Amino acid sequence: MNRSQWAFRLTFLIIVALVMGAIWLLLRQLGMPVSLAPEALAEWLDQQGMSGPVLLMLLMILAVVVGPIPTLPISAASGLVYGVFSGTAIAALGALAGSIIAFYLARVLGREAVRRKLGDNPIFSATGSQRFLFMAVTLTRLIPLFSFALISYAAGVTAISFWRYALATTLGMLPMTFVFAGLGHSFELSPLLTVVAAVVILVVMSTLPLYLSRRPYSRLSRFLRLDTQA
Repeated sequence: MNRSQWAFRLTFLIIVALVMGAIWLLLRQLGMPVSLAPEALAEWLDQQGMSGPVLLMLLMILAVVVGPIPTLPISAASGLVYGVFSGTAIAALGALAGSIIAFYLARVLGREAVRRKLGDNPIFSATGSQRFLFMAVTLTRLIPLFSFALISYAAGVTAISFWRYALATTLGMLPMTFVFAGLGHSFELSPLLTVVAAVVILVVMSTLPLYLSRRPYSRLSRFLRLDTQA
């Protein structure tokens, strides 16, 4: 890697870090509550008037890019303040914007290194299966147990194309975003159900490539096209 590539990556990282820091300082300056409970966030957002939706999207972007900040309470607060449909749209737009930033951050900083080491892997190679990756992103977005930020960064170093990633992210996150925006603080996930669903998806996503590699001419293998970009 030449010096100009290193300079570009470092500059990109610094810009993203500065933008995230600026968002955090702005939100704190405007009185964002330390507690991210939906009721507290909803009360604060309601006081912000016309700027509330923008601030909510900024908070969602920060939550997705930085990682430790949970996104589901933000979705719940959005529904409490702006209603089910508007709240879902606002939260989803913020989450999508944040996931795109995280995706490109991982792609710029780590994609080339991963492809050099795992170039023969159908998930990371340049000719990897776009359909399989699309399904993987969509399914993992459906389960709240998986970190929204971690999925975004992990997808960035795979072979998935940007538009497939954006579409899979949108389709995968909308159901749970809608549920939380609609039911707000009254909704509680069953820890057992989410853990079971997450384990099932992890097992399927981990074993499916091995299974299909042994049955390259099966109907599912041809549909996923693990050896092409389609």
